[in-house]
Amino acid sequence: MRTRIIEDTTQYNGQVLEEILSQEQIEERTQELADEISKAYEGKTPILIGVLNGSVFFLADLAKRLSIDCEIDFIKVSSYHSGTQSSGTVRLIKDISCIVTDRDVIIIEDIIDSGLTARFLKHRILENHPNSISFVSLLLKPECLKLDFKADYTGFEVPDRFLVGYGLDLDQKFRNLPSIWAFSDSK
Repeated sequence: MRTRIIEDTTQYNGQVLEEILSQEQIEERTQELADEISKAYEGKTPILIGVLNGSVFFLADLAKRLSIDCEIDFIKVSSYHSGTQSSGTVRLIKDISCIVTDRDVIIIEDIIDSGLTARFLKHRILENHPNSISFVSLLLKPECLKLDFKADYTGFEVPDRFLVGYGLDLDQKFRNLPSIWAFSDSK
C-alpha cells in the first residue's frame, strides 16, 4: 500500500494518506462503465451533467471512452463548506445551461455518500421534465447512504473514510492526484 504525508500549514499537517484505488483500477472501471452506458444509450444522445468540481476528472475520462454521442453540461452545488464534514444542506451555486426537457440526462458524480446531493439534483432536474434521468458515481459509500433510489452505475463501493484525489478534495487541495486516497485510520 502506498502512503503519503500531508505537508502544509493546515490543521491536517502530518496526517497520513493511504492509497485505496490506483490509477489503473480507476481507468479499468471507467472503461467498463463507459461500455455499459454506451450500450444502454445506443442510438441516443444523452446530456452528461457533471457535478462540479469533483466530477471533472471522472466525467472527462468517462466521456472520452463512450462510443455514443453525448452533450456535456455542469452544475455546481455545495454541501461541504470546509473541512471533512457535510453541512447537511445543499446550496445551488451554478445551474445547468442546457434544456433537459424530453432529453435523457445522466448525472455524473465523483462520490455519493449520504445521498443528500444526489437527492437534491434528482428533484432539481425532474422539475424540467427530462425523458429519463440516471446517476453515475465513481464512488459510493453504502454505510452512509440514505437514498430512496439507487445510482444506476457505480464504479466502486468505498468505506466511510474521508477521501481525496481524482477530483475529490480537502479544502480544494489534492484533486489532482491520479488515484484515490484516504486518511489513515491511525494517527
